[in-house]
Amino acid sequence: MASNSVSSRRPAGGSWTVQENKLFEKALARFDRDTPERWQNVAAAVGSGKSADEVKRHYDILMEDLRRIESGRVPLPNYRNISLEEETRLLKFLKM
Repeated sequence: MASNSVSSRRPAGGSWTVQENKLFEKALARFDRDTPERWQNVAAAVGSGKSADEVKRHYDILMEDLRRIESGRVPLPNYRNISLEEETRLLKFLKM
């Protein structure tokens, strides 16, 4: 079944680890759109051999995902109601 989702258009070799995504987000905050050679700087901050083109594509995908969410084209998850005790139990497993 074909999908119109942004993720279906991502290249097979384009996977990003959680750590790479965190470094990417921090680099975006550090190197704003007015920074000369922004994508080269972001790629260097992410490391892992990511190129300037790869981080720019990753950014473009992120922006498209955000546009879809904000336009209402992505449904919000239907979270179940949980008790305070259950929430506390689940939160203790998070590293904050």
